[in-house]
Amino acid sequence: MRDQPEQQAPPVQRLRIRYAKRGRLRFTSHRDFSRAFERAIFRARVPMAYSSGFNPHPRISYAGAAPTGAASEAEYVEIGLAEVQDPEVVRRALEESLPDGLDVVDVVDVVEAAGGSLADLLEASHWLLDLEVDPEQARSAVEAFLAAESVSVQRMTKKGLREFDCRAAVVALSAEPREGGARLDLVLRHGVPSVRPDDVLAGLASVGGLTTGGAPLLTRLSQGPLDPGTGEIGDPLRMRG
Repeated sequence: MRDQPEQQAPPVQRLRIRYAKRGRLRFTSHRDFSRAFERAIFRARVPMAYSSGFNPHPRISYAGAAPTGAASEAEYVEIGLAEVQDPEVVRRALEESLPDGLDVVDVVDVVEAAGGSLADLLEASHWLLDLEVDPEQARSAVEAFLAAESVSVQRMTKKGLREFDCRAAVVALSAEPREGGARLDLVLRHGVPSVRPDDVLAGLASVGGLTTGGAPLLTRLSQGPLDPGTGEIGDPLRMRG
């Protein structure tokens, strides 16, 4: 019989962290970021709490990670600490330890944050999609998409090819001209199955004939609680439960 592992003490403090993926670091996968973040935690000497069991792990919870290749101003992670720390001190230490392009934007104590789990607070995302397409073609495709009751798209998943409706998740969608093409302004409700910006682009191609010339630049501006009346997204680190 193996000896039972030592039980670790529960965290004395939990911090929620907002970070950004910018520039070339938008191509960082979630797995790459988690490795970089754990190395930064170690270099910054953040006093982490650990899980119990034969292979203790630092108490880190990730939520709502953007797809690889998408830039983001609103990625979130929660950590559990073995000692109480000043959130601003932790923010500065992590900012110095992470590579440029993975930038810590904000750190708050969970007791000062909104109620509910972090994952539950991330109800929707606000995206900008920069495309190399004719603005009028983009606007026409958006009108056709919004007029449709449902738009079926397919995506390859770990369980094989899956078909689902991407229209129901779209809270708001508009198109405006930009230098060299068009910009789509998109608010997506999170759910199951998860609908991503590239699914919406596939839907626009299906119902509106929209074809993108080059790779679109996807940028998440925010994610958080969704106001059903206004369609606006709140700050999950600042709103009260």
